[in-house]
Amino acid sequence: MNILNMLGFGSRHTSIDFSPIAQGPDDDSPAPGNQFAQFAAGCFWGVELAYQRVPGATKTEVGYSQGITHNPRYEDACSGTTNHAEVVRVQYDPKECSYESLLDLFWSRHDPTTLNRQGNDVGTQYRSGIYFYTPEQEKLAQESMERHQKQVDRKIVTEILPAKKFYRAEECHQQYLAKGGRFGHKQSAAKGCSDPIRCYG
Repeated sequence: MNILNMLGFGSRHTSIDFSPIAQGPDDDSPAPGNQFAQFAAGCFWGVELAYQRVPGATKTEVGYSQGITHNPRYEDACSGTTNHAEVVRVQYDPKECSYESLLDLFWSRHDPTTLNRQGNDVGTQYRSGIYFYTPEQEKLAQESMERHQKQVDRKIVTEILPAKKFYRAEECHQQYLAKGGRFGHKQSAAKGCSDPIRCYG
C-alpha cells in the first residue's frame, strides 16, 4: 500500500507528490554547544511563546514537519492533505535547560488526549507530537509520557517519532504573539515570564 492510501487519500489525490526530502531527517545544525528539540502541541503561536520564555532556550522557530511534500506553505499544512504538523523547533543550551524541562512544558501547554485537536483548532496539523533527535531524547520522551499518562484519565495520543525535515514557516508566523498577534497586543517573551498566554494575541 502506498503512503497516500495509508493516509486515507484516494486516487483523486494522486497529484500530491511524495517527497523523500520531506521524510528525511532534520539536517540543520544547532549553534555550537546547543541542541534541537521539536514539538507539536496545537497552534504553534502559543507554543512558541511558551518556549521563548524558557531560560536556556536560545532560539525558537515555528514550522512544518512530518509531512509528505517538500517546501509546504501554511495553506498546505492547513489543507489536511500533506500530513504536516505545526511544530516548534527549540534550540537550547543543555547546560542551562534540560530536555526534561522542555518535556514538562510540552505536557502543560496542551491536551495530549485529543486526537488532531486542541480546543476549537481541528485538523492533523494540530496533533500532539514529540520529535526526537537522539536516542536519549527518545528514551526521555517515552519515560515522560508514561509518567504523564498516570496523571490523566484518558489515553494519551501523542506520537513520538524521529525528527524529520523542518520547514521554517513564513516570517509572519515567527514570534507571532511577541510581535502582537492578531490584535496588535504584544506579549512578553522575557525569560521566566509567567504572564498568561493569549493564544491569538
